[in-house]
Amino acid sequence: MKRTIYDSLLEWKNKKNRKPLILYGARQTGKTWILKEFGKNEYQNVAYINCDNNPILSGSFFDFDTERLIRTFSAVTNEVIRKEETLIILDEIQEIPLALTSLKYFQENAPEYHIVVAGSLLGISVHAGTGFPVGKVDEMTLYPMSFTEFLMANGKDMLISYIKSHDWMRDSGLNSLFQEQLRQYYYTGGMPEVVQYYVETQNLIETRNIQKRIRRDYEQDFSKHIPASQLAKVRMVYHSIPAQIAKENKKFIFSALKKGARAKEFEDAIQWLVNAGLVYKVNRVKKIDYPLKHYEDFDGFKLFVSDLGLLGAMNDTPASQVLIGDSIFAEYKGSFTEQYICQEIMSAGCTPYYYSNDNSTMEIDFVIQKERIYPIEVKAEENLRSKSLRTVLDSNTNLFGWRFSMSGYREQDRMVNVPLYYAQEWMKSNQ
Repeated sequence: MKRTIYDSLLEWKNKKNRKPLILYGARQTGKTWILKEFGKNEYQNVAYINCDNNPILSGSFFDFDTERLIRTFSAVTNEVIRKEETLIILDEIQEIPLALTSLKYFQENAPEYHIVVAGSLLGISVHAGTGFPVGKVDEMTLYPMSFTEFLMANGKDMLISYIKSHDWMRDSGLNSLFQEQLRQYYYTGGMPEVVQYYVETQNLIETRNIQKRIRRDYEQDFSKHIPASQLAKVRMVYHSIPAQIAKENKKFIFSALKKGARAKEFEDAIQWLVNAGLVYKVNRVKKIDYPLKHYEDFDGFKLFVSDLGLLGAMNDTPASQVLIGDSIFAEYKGSFTEQYICQEIMSAGCTPYYYSNDNSTMEIDFVIQKERIYPIEVKAEENLRSKSLRTVLDSNTNLFGWRFSMSGYREQDRMVNVPLYYAQEWMKSNQ
């Protein structure tokens, strides 16, 4: 399956000042597959090493002698490692923290070797404070498959060409086809194993079972990294997210976890989930102005799960409610459409915030900062009433608003409506 991060990997390979690369990402987002595919296509050979339960390798990082380490990698993989011609992949690197530290020495003493490492986002972040090669590595993040990548996997080249043409005004007559694909994406989400199985079999029941198994795998992974004192709290937060984002006001409410719950009690648990890449934390901003980070309110935030399909599995949403008719764009607005846009924002390389006034009577679903700041409103249907967005634009004449909905493209006074299925491409192409 094609992944758009492939082009970024090519750019990394050809950089003059290339450094060892860390590929971040939650488990099962396809890190290992894309790196092996990249190595197979773009290098003479690949030296792939799995650091998990590898006692030979784990004892090798004692003095960071890069020449000796290259010999070790060659011996372990039975591959001749050539400068500039071999891709060295160290997978599950979080299992050998000193291997992460060694990247500093490869950058300084042996930059001619092409090295990329991957592993659990949570595991890598645990070691970010000690021995992490700050400033000595390049970094990328692999997210679950976006809607465009889902179309690629489905072989919908015609629909992709319409998206890539950026001819937003053109009435393609394909709205119903885009909606049908979007409904399927709402059901499958973007975990590569799930998408591949669904594309090959169209088996809805087993597709859902795979999602549930991935979710169970995530929860089992909690116990590998999370202190026992935090484990129950992490699970409590994770399980609460579907109900939290189904509310009209999606600000995370601690009292929904248990009576009398306070932020301080659960802040570590939330950070564990964020570090693991299993949750996206969208902080509130008190003012829509440059720089957004200056106006962050850390006491107000929304939590979204990492993948739309896993959200459906957590909700146990029936396939009929997602794939048949238009109900998915109405009844499940809170649980799916805003989740979808959050994922598209992340995949587009932007940081999402949201805005609400102090008394929470007005809320803007998302705000992103590029060369300009864009307040974003999300509409599940074709209803284009935008009271909150219009109020913000009227009081901030320098702002331009985006609305993502199921309605067609149209431009209004300092506001543009963009169909949901164009969302990521629109965000990438507008600065």
